[in-house]
Amino acid sequence: MANKIKLEIVSPQRVVYTTDINMLIVRSTDGELGILPNHAPLIAGLVPAPMRVLTDEGEHLIAVSGGFIEVQPKKITVLATNAELPEQIDVDRAQKAYDRALARVNAEKTDVDMNRAQAALNRAKARLMATNKFSNK
Repeated sequence: MANKIKLEIVSPQRVVYTTDINMLIVRSTDGELGILPNHAPLIAGLVPAPMRVLTDEGEHLIAVSGGFIEVQPKKITVLATNAELPEQIDVDRAQKAYDRALARVNAEKTDVDMNRAQAALNRAKARLMATNKFSNK
């Protein structure tokens, strides 16, 4: 059995995912991180993006809408604003949210809150990417 590290992803609503993994790849506020067993302790902010979880069974994607990650040599804890497994994501709803957010970002109106619109766009994109249904039309 290969060396493993425990991964626990929690959101305010529930424990989303917990298992022993081979590697985790996440997008932090400082860039992409690859975390293996016995990683040095770390705390980082997360941006909306799909997390890549590598296990003996293959690669799994989990949509995360931001939050924090704490890494210890034997355990990774993700405190996510929101996290969803691909099978929990309503692709049609996520696509509509993406289209609405994209329209707001591209709007020429000055009354659009660009930070909120961009954040909504990033969250919807992360959800679609986790389902492998994202296409940049």
